[in-house]
Amino acid sequence: MDPEDGSWEAEEGVPHIEDPFIQRFLAGRLSLIQREESQRHDANLQKSLPPVAQRACQIVSRVCAQELAQLQQDGYQSDGIPHPSRMSDRDRVRLESSDLWRLVRHLPKGSLLHGHLPAMVDTDFLIDQAFATPGIHVSAPGPLLTQRDFQGAPFAFRYCPRSTGEPKDKHSLWADSYEPSTPIDLQSAAASFPDKGESGFRRWLKSRFTLTAEQSQHTPSGSRAISDIFNIRLPIINSILQCEPILRKCLRHIFSELAADRIRYVEFRVAFTFEYFLEGSDRAEKDYNAWFQILQDEIETFRNTEEGKEFHGARVIWSTMRGLSNKDIGLSMKQCLLAKEKFPELICGFDLLGPEANGRPLNDLLPILFWFRGRCAEEGVEVPFLFHAGHCLGDGDQADDNLFDSVLLGARRVSQALSLYKHPLLIDVVKSKNILIECSPSSNACLGFANSFQSQPLPALLSRGASVAISNDSPGLFGLGPNGLTSEFYQALLAFHSLGLSGLTMMVENSIRWSCYEDQTSKEWNTDIQEAILGEGVKAGRLHEFYADFEKFCGWVVQEFEEKYCNPEEDNIDI
Repeated sequence: MDPEDGSWEAEEGVPHIEDPFIQRFLAGRLSLIQREESQRHDANLQKSLPPVAQRACQIVSRVCAQELAQLQQDGYQSDGIPHPSRMSDRDRVRLESSDLWRLVRHLPKGSLLHGHLPAMVDTDFLIDQAFATPGIHVSAPGPLLTQRDFQGAPFAFRYCPRSTGEPKDKHSLWADSYEPSTPIDLQSAAASFPDKGESGFRRWLKSRFTLTAEQSQHTPSGSRAISDIFNIRLPIINSILQCEPILRKCLRHIFSELAADRIRYVEFRVAFTFEYFLEGSDRAEKDYNAWFQILQDEIETFRNTEEGKEFHGARVIWSTMRGLSNKDIGLSMKQCLLAKEKFPELICGFDLLGPEANGRPLNDLLPILFWFRGRCAEEGVEVPFLFHAGHCLGDGDQADDNLFDSVLLGARRVSQALSLYKHPLLIDVVKSKNILIECSPSSNACLGFANSFQSQPLPALLSRGASVAISNDSPGLFGLGPNGLTSEFYQALLAFHSLGLSGLTMMVENSIRWSCYEDQTSKEWNTDIQEAILGEGVKAGRLHEFYADFEKFCGWVVQEFEEKYCNPEEDNIDI
């Protein structure tokens, strides 16, 4: 303190920080904070951490503080740190060599519970596979001529392996003479693209596949952005992805990225509304049995490789579009049950996709949902509800009300639930019913539901003790880089100071506890969740694996970073 300031305070009778009544205030402040912290989602975990993990938590907090200071020095505001993929090349290179990035990259991450398969595929990789696969053609209802056509006109790809010969000039997709719906060989269409040929064609394709930060400034947000994705972008992606040679390569690519990020299990959400083609066939399959067989083959193949030896596998949450009629939803449900009979180990749940604000709410779908539940009971299969709900900014509208219906319908997990924090009673019900919230912060920001990572409602749920797992559901679609959770965890640690390594670890544990590794009755499911690592089932075994890996991780953190960030004598923790 400046001596002059001290003299002035003494003259004016300003109390000292050591005065008893100020110390009582500080003690009361600490007590209030501790009461608040005792209700947090990771309160019990913090009490049970071994010394090496406590030390690692201290170190990670200090690494976060240094990284935040560096980002502010680089010109980023502490309340608006962008996703790493949105940074400049220079800043991203620095970030990916930073201590915090190394720490998060090395952290074992459990399960990825929310991934939209078509939206997970890296668009550059997908385009490369399309060009490398013989028989890929492109067609449209009419020629694409104007800037408006290039920005929004419908088109699709089709696998036509038996097509022979080069198309005539009159069949150019970019000319008035194009005959509607005529398949044009991909190579020819790219070569004749009016803006710089193939290189321009690739850029144009990527712009139609993705919803990047630049594009989101000129496109609708919220529920309208979701409509854009499901009605326009994903159908185009699916028209390339859903043929055997490309699907196989994309699955391998996704599995490889997940395993490299220390993720051991994934659940894909797939809306089965697409046509699927086997290699060498230009006729779409009548059902999805071949699709599931390929998924099963690729899981087994990957697990038998060196990079996939610790990967536990993947399952599918069968999904359909909420805007369909009861008949069409019911037909999809029947297909789900047929596939479940053939591939019981691959299908683990059911969901409805599409915008909630202008789609059919769950209370309108009750008859068909109860019919499906009855069919599952008749056939003796478990296909639990894992619903999207509350993916909105409203309060009391139909999207928000879907939260109540999800809980009453017995959903085991609820995806997004952005409006849940506005309902304290419902949060308590969610906790009592052991329902997990799947949160995808970066996707929510890209869709316009949040201005930044810091403006997410995630901390409000964690402070109330709700169980949450972070996901990265559509990195390909949003141009967010590789599949995995490193970028999400990195941002979470910087955005929410109270989270820390223990909070992140709790969410990883949640991702394992709420994984649908195997079919379970409601009673078996709840028992496994409550017993957690003390149980005897698959989940308990996976939790033991995770905490063994986590303890090794903490030891590595201490060995690698303690000298740089801590003074062992001052911190008074014996390891």
